[in-house]
Amino acid sequence: MFDHLTNPVLVETRAGIRRFIDEELRPLEQELGLGSEDPWPREVLRKVWRRSYELGFYAACLPESLGGKGLNIQEQCALKADLAASGSTLAAHVLGDLGGPPRVGNMLKYATPAQLKQYFEPVIRGEKSTCFALTETHSGSDAQSIKTTAVADGDDLVINGGKHYISGAPFADFAIVMCVTDATATPPAISAVLVDLNLPGVTVTNEYVPMSGQHIDGDIRFDNVRVPRANIFGGEGNGFKLGMSRINVNRLLHCPSMLGLAMRAYESSVEYAGKRRQFGGPIARFQAIQHMLADMAAALWACESMIAHTAALADAGADLRMKAAACKLFVSERCFEVADKAVQIHGNVGVTRGHPVEQTFRKLRMFRIFTGTSEIQRNTIARAILEPLQQQAQPPKQQQA
Repeated sequence: MFDHLTNPVLVETRAGIRRFIDEELRPLEQELGLGSEDPWPREVLRKVWRRSYELGFYAACLPESLGGKGLNIQEQCALKADLAASGSTLAAHVLGDLGGPPRVGNMLKYATPAQLKQYFEPVIRGEKSTCFALTETHSGSDAQSIKTTAVADGDDLVINGGKHYISGAPFADFAIVMCVTDATATPPAISAVLVDLNLPGVTVTNEYVPMSGQHIDGDIRFDNVRVPRANIFGGEGNGFKLGMSRINVNRLLHCPSMLGLAMRAYESSVEYAGKRRQFGGPIARFQAIQHMLADMAAALWACESMIAHTAALADAGADLRMKAAACKLFVSERCFEVADKAVQIHGNVGVTRGHPVEQTFRKLRMFRIFTGTSEIQRNTIARAILEPLQQQAQPPKQQQA
């Protein structure tokens, strides 16, 4: 995947990550008996984060001025696809996808020097983990309807409310929490606040497990939690804008992970079709199996091409709103179809709980919900298509306004 990218720094990094997985992570997973559906001990994750940073991988996609290698978004996509395709239980922690540099990279420009030193530089070094806390029980796609509040009290903010299904919360040290700071405004003013999760009044729970079986999501409760007003991140009232500034690239960067998972399921299907024998020969000789494999290969190539082109546009500074939504929609649905065909080809093996193909099927189904459902992506695409027509239909005075 992404073999057209020939930057020597990327080529070296890809090879180094493969060695790290094969020589260090897989033996660690075997030693601990750690599977993808087991809880990850925090002390183990910290060791992985710090080791990855020492090897130059953890912050590879950040600018050199922040300790990274300056890899661009196309190159980040290549790394994420490789990691997802590796099948390693701890692969997501090599780049810190669940709480490290990718979570904060494009928002660092909003941080004050004090915030960089206290919160974000430790994240870059693998010493702390963070999570982005926006979703609430009643507020999923409708992000502006959040109820968590941060009320000024002298030099402090007092936070009350709760966040739901927050990825990375079980092992995060602090959260970037979206709070209503002015409920009288229309719409209510939302601010991002940095909140240490060991403060009095903060409770983190993970009493549910998603269908992927991974213990990576949790709820965060805030009961009269006091933080300095200096912890407002990106300026008061700018939280929703800050959150939306990361969402387009974030949607795009989910796509190579889906591609890697689906590619692994496809490769497993090719191998299985060649060795599974029925009616006197391998099932790969049946046209029904051949057509499924052909459809899978075509879908994966389309997904890879779409991701690569969208990432190139992102690197060029293009407006990604429509294209990132289209990419997320197309890749999530096509990769799930690939996983579905992989289950079909594997037969009873493919529906056996815990088999890699069965696990991939469950993981890929969830991506049609994460970071905006397929329906939300379609809304975004339709809005981008129709906005020019709506503007043309407006009277000239309204257009000037």
